[in-house]
Amino acid sequence: MIEKLKALLQKVDADYSDIRYEVRYDNALHFSNEELTAVTSSLTDGYVIRVLKGGGISAVAFTSLVDAEKAIKSAIESAIVMGKYRKKPVKLAAIGVVKDQFKPPLVEDPREISMDEKISLMKKYVKIPLQQEKIINVELGYADIIREKYFVSSEGSEISEELVTTVLSGDIKSKSGNVIQNVRISAGGSDGFQNIRGQEDNFAKRAGIAIDLLSAEPIKGGKYNCILNHMMTGVFTHEAFGHFSEADLIESLPAMREKMEIGSKLGSDLVNIVDDATQEGLLGFYKYDDEGVSVRNVQLMKEGVLTGRLHSRRTAEEFGEPVSGHNIAEDFRYAPIIRMGTIYIEKGEDSFEELLHKLEDGIYLCDPKGGQTAGENFTFGAQYGYEVKDGKLGKMVRDINVSGNLYETLQNISAIGNDLQFTKRGGCGKGQTNIRSCFGGPQIIVKNLVIGGN
Repeated sequence: MIEKLKALLQKVDADYSDIRYEVRYDNALHFSNEELTAVTSSLTDGYVIRVLKGGGISAVAFTSLVDAEKAIKSAIESAIVMGKYRKKPVKLAAIGVVKDQFKPPLVEDPREISMDEKISLMKKYVKIPLQQEKIINVELGYADIIREKYFVSSEGSEISEELVTTVLSGDIKSKSGNVIQNVRISAGGSDGFQNIRGQEDNFAKRAGIAIDLLSAEPIKGGKYNCILNHMMTGVFTHEAFGHFSEADLIESLPAMREKMEIGSKLGSDLVNIVDDATQEGLLGFYKYDDEGVSVRNVQLMKEGVLTGRLHSRRTAEEFGEPVSGHNIAEDFRYAPIIRMGTIYIEKGEDSFEELLHKLEDGIYLCDPKGGQTAGENFTFGAQYGYEVKDGKLGKMVRDINVSGNLYETLQNISAIGNDLQFTKRGGCGKGQTNIRSCFGGPQIIVKNLVIGGN
């Protein structure tokens, strides 16, 4: 395939060009309670060619080689037109030539597991919550997605890489009288099917939380000092901070670009944030982005000071900053855009017991449930929480909304836990869906969070 792509690029008259080809295999199933409602398998493939010419850059997707010359012509013409209307020509940061073939190390290849075995395992999981009297519904899905990607550039890079994703996701619903509650459950990873096995205790625990929520009291609105559990920390880091570390989102926003200037003091001295997609096994792991740049660990914040940013080759040149390898496409239908890989606050020194002691009185917030951002302000839901009195966990609370300002919240982080956890179900919907975008973090204390109940 690499030789075919090289032959296509030889037909392109441009300042720069690259072409990606991808084969994607999807296998999925879904249970509604104990009923198997869907089993699907698909194989799709396609190409994306990018062209830089006349100061503009353009991308065209196509699915058949018979359309290649038409796609090349369209990409060249579009690039020239775009170049005429740009204030300054597009330039790409220089990178080295890469020639590599990479397949991730897999503990247990999902392609070697029969669909019957996958169905049997999911059915066993569904039954666990349904044994509880107050559980009224379980929706559970499983998918494995294998992407074989090939990349060639006019600069000489030749890369093939395989991405393997397994993911289980579901919803457990409980009911008592007129009260209905639900919790989410997930598992997965990028190094094999073994991440889906051994989830029995997880299902039992999540079902127990769903039942406990039926008797939990709605939280009273107000300002609280809070402990955010690992996933609440992760979603704050990803949604409220992480997107503003993506250079394409701030380059046309002068006020935000000024606030997010490298060297700006944005958070407390305790806060260190990285995006490290080089960690094998996590959902965010990959080796090369979709313009052939090797991904690297990027220190975004050090002791509260902004130290880095996520880039494509174009934005790296625009900002005069190093490339980072974060230009990612959902699949063969799209040109790449800047995306987070694995973003998180680095762990601190405090155990959970020490965090409770430092908090004294407040709320322990657990597991995100929806949310949105508007500029530097954010609102997230928490699936559940617990009151904390005199450093001890108290009664469960529910119907929790958390809101705040990004910069105030970063400054109000007063303690950081000593363990890390990462999401087992990746995902980000910026422009395109990226199932491999991963987040996590330690548990942290944030002072003066605004909490509102439903």
